[in-house]
Amino acid sequence: MTRRRCTFRQRDVTRVLRASVAAGVEVRRAEIDLEKGKIVLVYGSSTEQEVSEPAATLDSWRANRGSR
Repeated sequence: MTRRRCTFRQRDVTRVLRASVAAGVEVRRAEIDLEKGKIVLVYGSSTEQEVSEPAATLDSWRANRGSR
């Protein structure tokens, strides 16, 4: 079985992150799709509240357990 050719390189991610910083945009998260070679950046300020599903699940679990 042969290895698949890499669809992107680390320098591609570095370039897109540096370009975002140079444009004055704060990157909150970077998502990389290895299958398609797609790089997705999620922008926004750190003052915005974002509750992800795993964090919400953890918080509800803690609330159900009480002070244990």
